Amino acid sequence: MHRPPHRAHQALVRRLVESRRLRGGGEVLRGHHNTNYVLRAGPALALLLGAVPFTRLKYRVPLTTVEVVPRVWPRESEVLRVVCRHLRDVPPCLADLGDRSVHRYRTGRALDEARPGGTAGADEALMRGFAAFFVRTARVPVAELPALPGDWPEDGDSQGFLDWLVRFTEERVHRPHRDRFGALLDAVGVPRDATARFAAHHRCRTARPFRLLHTDVHRANAVLRGRRITVIDWELAILGDPLHDLATHLVRMGYDKHDQVRMTELWAEAMEGAGLTELTAGLDDDLAIYLAFEHAQSVFPDVMRAAIDLPADAAPEHFGLAADRVGRAVRRAREPLRLVDVPDREQVLDALRSWHAAHGRPDDASAHPPRRPA
Repeated sequence: MHRPPHRAHQALVRRLVESRRLRGGGEVLRGHHNTNYVLRAGPALALLLGAVPFTRLKYRVPLTTVEVVPRVWPRESEVLRVVCRHLRDVPPCLADLGDRSVHRYRTGRALDEARPGGTAGADEALMRGFAAFFVRTARVPVAELPALPGDWPEDGDSQGFLDWLVRFTEERVHRPHRDRFGALLDAVGVPRDATARFAAHHRCRTARPFRLLHTDVHRANAVLRGRRITVIDWELAILGDPLHDLATHLVRMGYDKHDQVRMTELWAEAMEGAGLTELTAGLDDDLAIYLAFEHAQSVFPDVMRAAIDLPADAAPEHFGLAADRVGRAVRRAREPLRLVDVPDREQVLDALRSWHAAHGRPDDASAHPPRRPA
């Protein structure tokens, strides 16, 4: 089949998919980073995408929001090109449209819909499925992955990798947003030298080989078909210490302490059973460091998002929910960031009201529909 030149092809796909989006009728899934429109591919669009007519697609449109997570590879399509060769269940990117993209839709139910309720449903079979996923991801050949930034740490430099994550948190998340959120962070007990405090007291003791990491394996990104788990949305994938991937999963899944321990055991057993024992080196000491980092870095996005998500006409219940969200984040970050003065709920409410009076705008949150996991 003769295809038009790349730019013309891209423009035609975008025109057709936008037309389908504007017609409405499909499911809309909104996450922290994107709005995803689930659409049916008509015959012309399917032909351009190389898909079966009327198959379901996911059209991803990025949200304008504060930068809080590293994006080492700016084109998710390049990562998926590699991932899909080795994890055949992961839905591929069918069209990279620059700032937007079209993906094959993975049928099934997101885990947070199939088994809602925080830690509910974290059974042994489910955790074994996640452990198997981490093994398959660790087996993706590093040599096939896209090029990394020039300042990326050398393979196996686990402390260098942690240092890079801390620098990103300070230089790209905390410092650039200090003008807008500094007074709020101060008021809820997060000082200007928070990341320096973390770096001064947390060091990895063991080197581990780097592997592909998803870094965002949680309930909204896990799709169930029967008992099989497919992990979607690879835009935040990086190359680094596998313990970081495990730590983000343990925290973002909302496991209780017992399930955290069991998931860690199953992860280690799966890695060792797959002949990847070197990835578990220093697990007992260094996993705690990455868990501390996850709690430390998340205080910045959690506080900022809680403030931004307040509608322009926020009611007392909105402030109450935001205060609970901020309070939880600050309490989790208290030990890793060596926080001294942690405010009570009334102080957090006052801080949010003050921020909202000075910075709250209709285009911060009320212009967006309620968030649904994507």
